[in-house]
Amino acid sequence: MTYLLIAVGVLYVLVRRFRGEPLNARDLLAPPAFLLFFGIRAVDEFHLVHLLPLAAGFAFGAIRGMTIKLFERDGHLWQRYTPWTLLVWVASIGASFGFLLLLDHHAPTQLSIGVSMLGELCAVGVKALNTGLPFAPERVSNGRHGTS
Repeated sequence: MTYLLIAVGVLYVLVRRFRGEPLNARDLLAPPAFLLFFGIRAVDEFHLVHLLPLAAGFAFGAIRGMTIKLFERDGHLWQRYTPWTLLVWVASIGASFGFLLLLDHHAPTQLSIGVSMLGELCAVGVKALNTGLPFAPERVSNGRHGTS
Protein backbone atom coordinates (compact mmCIF):
# COMPACT_ATOMS: atom_id res chain seq x y z
CA MET A 1 0.00 0.00 0.00
CA THR A 2 2.91 2.35 0.80
CA TYR A 3 4.38 1.81 -2.67
CA LEU A 4 1.02 2.61 -4.28
CA LEU A 5 0.75 5.87 -2.33
CA ILE A 6 4.32 6.80 -3.28
CA ALA A 7 3.64 6.00 -6.95
CA VAL A 8 0.43 8.06 -6.96
CA GLY A 9 2.21 10.99 -5.26
CA VAL A 10 5.13 10.92 -7.67
CA LEU A 11 2.78 10.61 -10.67
CA TYR A 12 0.76 13.60 -9.41
CA VAL A 13 3.92 15.73 -9.11
CA LEU A 14 5.13 14.61 -12.56
CA VAL A 15 1.86 15.48 -14.29
CA ARG A 16 1.65 18.89 -12.62
CA ARG A 17 5.22 19.74 -13.47
CA PHE A 18 4.98 18.58 -17.09
CA ARG A 19 1.98 20.85 -17.53
CA GLY A 20 3.92 23.72 -15.96
CA GLU A 21 3.21 25.25 -12.59
CA PRO A 22 4.19 28.22 -10.48
CA LEU A 23 7.40 27.59 -8.60
CA ASN A 24 6.94 28.39 -4.94
CA ALA A 25 9.24 27.46 -2.11
CA ARG A 26 6.75 25.21 -0.31
CA ASP A 27 6.01 23.09 -3.39
CA LEU A 28 9.73 22.80 -4.06
CA LEU A 29 10.53 21.68 -0.51
CA ALA A 30 7.46 19.65 0.52
CA PRO A 31 7.87 16.48 -1.60
CA PRO A 32 11.49 15.76 -0.64
CA ALA A 33 10.87 16.70 3.01
CA PHE A 34 7.85 14.39 3.22
CA LEU A 35 9.64 11.47 1.56
CA LEU A 36 12.84 11.96 3.55
CA PHE A 37 10.91 12.07 6.83
CA PHE A 38 9.09 8.81 6.14
CA GLY A 39 12.12 7.24 4.45
CA ILE A 40 14.34 7.85 7.47
CA ARG A 41 11.63 6.46 9.75
CA ALA A 42 11.49 3.30 7.60
CA VAL A 43 15.21 2.57 8.00
CA ASP A 44 15.68 -0.35 10.36
CA GLU A 45 19.44 -0.46 9.96
CA PHE A 46 21.67 1.75 7.90
CA HIS A 47 24.46 0.02 6.05
CA LEU A 48 27.36 1.74 4.33
CA VAL A 49 26.28 0.01 1.14
CA HIS A 50 23.24 2.37 1.16
CA LEU A 51 25.52 5.34 0.51
CA LEU A 52 26.27 4.52 -3.12
CA PRO A 53 22.64 4.29 -4.33
CA LEU A 54 21.67 7.32 -2.23
CA ALA A 55 24.57 9.37 -3.63
CA ALA A 56 23.61 8.27 -7.15
CA GLY A 57 19.99 9.21 -6.44
CA PHE A 58 21.03 12.67 -5.29
CA ALA A 59 23.20 13.09 -8.41
CA PHE A 60 20.39 11.97 -10.72
CA GLY A 61 18.07 14.40 -8.93
CA ALA A 62 20.52 17.26 -9.41
CA ILE A 63 20.91 16.40 -13.09
CA ARG A 64 17.14 16.20 -13.41
CA GLY A 65 16.86 19.61 -11.77
CA MET A 66 19.17 21.05 -14.41
CA THR A 67 16.79 19.86 -17.16
CA ILE A 68 13.79 21.71 -15.73
CA LYS A 69 12.77 24.82 -17.61
CA LEU A 70 12.27 27.90 -15.44
CA PHE A 71 10.43 30.86 -16.89
CA GLU A 72 8.62 34.01 -15.86
CA ARG A 73 4.84 34.25 -15.96
CA ASP A 74 2.66 36.72 -14.08
CA GLY A 75 5.76 38.32 -12.57
CA HIS A 76 7.11 35.20 -10.84
CA LEU A 77 8.84 31.91 -11.53
CA TRP A 78 7.20 28.93 -13.13
CA GLN A 79 8.70 25.51 -13.80
CA ARG A 80 8.07 22.87 -16.42
CA TYR A 81 9.55 19.44 -16.84
CA THR A 82 11.02 18.72 -20.28
CA PRO A 83 11.50 15.49 -22.23
CA TRP A 84 15.08 15.47 -20.87
CA THR A 85 13.64 15.50 -17.35
CA LEU A 86 11.65 12.36 -18.15
CA LEU A 87 14.74 10.72 -19.64
CA VAL A 88 16.70 11.38 -16.43
CA TRP A 89 13.78 10.02 -14.34
CA VAL A 90 13.84 6.81 -16.41
CA ALA A 91 17.63 6.53 -16.13
CA SER A 92 17.50 7.03 -12.35
CA ILE A 93 14.80 4.37 -11.98
CA GLY A 94 16.95 2.02 -14.05
CA ALA A 95 19.96 2.76 -11.88
CA SER A 96 17.88 2.12 -8.75
CA PHE A 97 16.85 -1.29 -10.05
CA GLY A 98 20.47 -1.98 -10.96
CA PHE A 99 21.62 -1.18 -7.43
CA LEU A 100 18.82 -3.35 -6.06
CA LEU A 101 20.03 -6.29 -8.14
CA LEU A 102 23.74 -5.74 -7.37
CA LEU A 103 23.52 -5.07 -3.65
CA ASP A 104 22.15 -7.24 -0.87
CA HIS A 105 20.72 -4.20 0.93
CA HIS A 106 18.74 -1.27 -0.34
CA ALA A 107 17.44 1.88 1.26
CA PRO A 108 13.68 2.27 1.65
CA THR A 109 11.97 3.52 -1.52
CA GLN A 110 10.71 6.66 0.22
CA LEU A 111 14.24 7.55 1.27
CA SER A 112 15.69 6.90 -2.19
CA ILE A 113 13.07 9.04 -3.94
CA GLY A 114 13.35 11.71 -1.23
CA VAL A 115 17.14 11.97 -1.68
CA SER A 116 16.65 12.17 -5.45
CA MET A 117 14.09 14.94 -5.06
CA LEU A 118 16.45 16.71 -2.65
CA GLY A 119 19.06 16.75 -5.44
CA GLU A 120 16.44 18.20 -7.77
CA LEU A 121 15.49 20.82 -5.17
CA CYS A 122 19.12 21.92 -4.85
CA ALA A 123 19.61 22.32 -8.60
CA VAL A 124 16.28 24.05 -9.19
CA GLY A 125 16.77 26.25 -6.13
CA VAL A 126 20.13 27.49 -7.36
CA LYS A 127 18.76 28.07 -10.87
CA ALA A 128 15.75 29.91 -9.43
CA LEU A 129 17.83 32.17 -7.21
CA ASN A 130 20.14 32.96 -10.14
CA THR A 131 17.21 34.22 -12.25
CA GLY A 132 16.58 37.13 -9.90
CA LEU A 133 12.84 36.51 -10.28
CA PRO A 134 10.65 36.00 -7.21
CA PHE A 135 9.22 32.62 -6.31
CA ALA A 136 5.50 32.31 -6.90
CA PRO A 137 3.25 33.23 -3.99
CA GLU A 138 1.85 30.43 -1.86
CA ARG A 139 -1.47 28.99 -2.96
CA VAL A 140 -4.56 29.82 -0.97
CA SER A 141 -7.18 27.20 -0.09
CA ASN A 142 -9.58 28.03 -2.94
CA GLY A 143 -6.92 26.95 -5.47
CA ARG A 144 -6.08 30.48 -6.59
CA HIS A 145 -2.67 32.00 -6.03
CA GLY A 146 -2.20 34.61 -3.35
CA THR A 147 -0.52 37.93 -3.93
CA SER A 148 2.86 39.03 -2.72
